[in-house]
Amino acid sequence: MKLGLYLARRFLLSVGIVAAVFAGILLLIDMVEQIRRFSANPDVGLGLALQISAMNLPGGLYRILPLIVMLGSVAMFLGLARSSELVVIRAAGRSAIRALVAPAVAAFVLGLAAVALLNPMVAATSRAVDGLAASLARGGSQAVLSVSQEGLWLRQGNPDGQTVIRAARANLDGTQLFGVTFLNFDASGQPISRIEAAEAILSRNAWRLNTVKEWRLDTANPETSATRTETETLPTDLTADKIRESFSSPDAVAIWDLPAFIAGLERAGFSAQKHRVWLQRELALPLTLAAMVLLAAGFTMRHARFGRSGTMVLMAVLAGFAMFFLRNFAQVLGENGQIPVVLAAWTPPAVALLASLGLLLHLEDG
Repeated sequence: MKLGLYLARRFLLSVGIVAAVFAGILLLIDMVEQIRRFSANPDVGLGLALQISAMNLPGGLYRILPLIVMLGSVAMFLGLARSSELVVIRAAGRSAIRALVAPAVAAFVLGLAAVALLNPMVAATSRAVDGLAASLARGGSQAVLSVSQEGLWLRQGNPDGQTVIRAARANLDGTQLFGVTFLNFDASGQPISRIEAAEAILSRNAWRLNTVKEWRLDTANPETSATRTETETLPTDLTADKIRESFSSPDAVAIWDLPAFIAGLERAGFSAQKHRVWLQRELALPLTLAAMVLLAAGFTMRHARFGRSGTMVLMAVLAGFAMFFLRNFAQVLGENGQIPVVLAAWTPPAVALLASLGLLLHLEDG
């Protein structure tokens, strides 16, 4: 029990040191990027750039967490080998497979904590950074899309004010809306008109509305002055690409809110394939981290006197990058619908786990 706690503590310490090094590197790189991005805005100084970079830092570390765990595991096993602690562990009758249980369980628990706690933090900071960046950006109108139980909401800007669009449902790319309401606001934020239409189709620089009723909200009795038309055209700067880009990326939605968000997307008529893959991928993260520990052990859990330590470390790092690439490649295939969602999320960690166990068994008992 004490040996297991010792190995788990060594593992968490190594991962913490590697994470701190990467945090410093990512912070400096992102600061330079933020200063370049907002170079035209004199209000953005070093302090604000540091604030934005610090808010981006949890997301950056979360994305490379499997590689951090891999490098931390390599550092731990190299330290154990150089201090001959691996020889002592084996001499005490503890096999390598059994000694790996504690670090693997620690990695699994770390993955659970990351999904349960760090994932919502990343989602919150991501939304905060997007809002701050939108307020600092100069020129151009921002189109925002959100999905709720009442349907989907769009916002489009123009020089005279803003227009809020609510639709009961839409087609897959958001270019055809059904049960649509347009609320037009002037530059001061006061509502000036409301338009309801059975259907709205996005064409070049305009919405084409069918079965339209319009109320002027700046009159004493809007209903008496309401007008009905079969078709109407409203100018817009929205495009299908802008609407797709306005979707919350999966990592901007906390995992606790993701099932409801997926249900809302599907009720609105959009495809939630990307978000389904992301959800399963996040659920598989603890297993992925445990597989990274075993993968690192397969190459570096050997005595230092055997030599070729540099080669084995390089092979471990390359195996970690291969796993990282396979994970992202499977995600792309799953998002495109070429393989099932569960297969896209759970196959890479399962393959890494089985391959590392096979390697360990071969080296220990082969």
